[in-house]
Amino acid sequence: MRTILFYILILCAGIPSYAQKETTSRYNQEKLESAKVAFVTKRLNLSPQQAEKFWPLYNQHNEERRNLMRQINELSKAVNDQIDDKQALELINRKFELKKEILDLENAFTKKIVEIISPVQAIKLSDLNRDFARHIYRMQKGKKGNND
Repeated sequence: MRTILFYILILCAGIPSYAQKETTSRYNQEKLESAKVAFVTKRLNLSPQQAEKFWPLYNQHNEERRNLMRQINELSKAVNDQIDDKQALELINRKFELKKEILDLENAFTKKIVEIISPVQAIKLSDLNRDFARHIYRMQKGKKGNND
């Protein structure tokens, strides 16, 4: 009986820390998304009118792209030592299909987006995801350097 109570107590003690991690993670994700919006808006010099039309399209595009990338990653994880040549060819072909879907998605997105922002802004957008990742990396690196 004491053993069961002990396990229940441990389980209950762990729940608040799990909930805290989930809340912190969600907060960090929201903070990161807000920083990205500010970064992209500033770098592209979006007007309020452009931003109002741009962000819903951009967010939808990113979600669709993320889903396709997830599928590619899942295919890569499906590869194991037991796979035969036929299965490997099927995986290769499916990966190429998904990559083509990503390319088609990028093409369609660019055509839509140049109706909202200028072609110059659109070409700058293609490098901003990488630039934002570098920006965040440098900020984190700077914080760690200050704490040493």
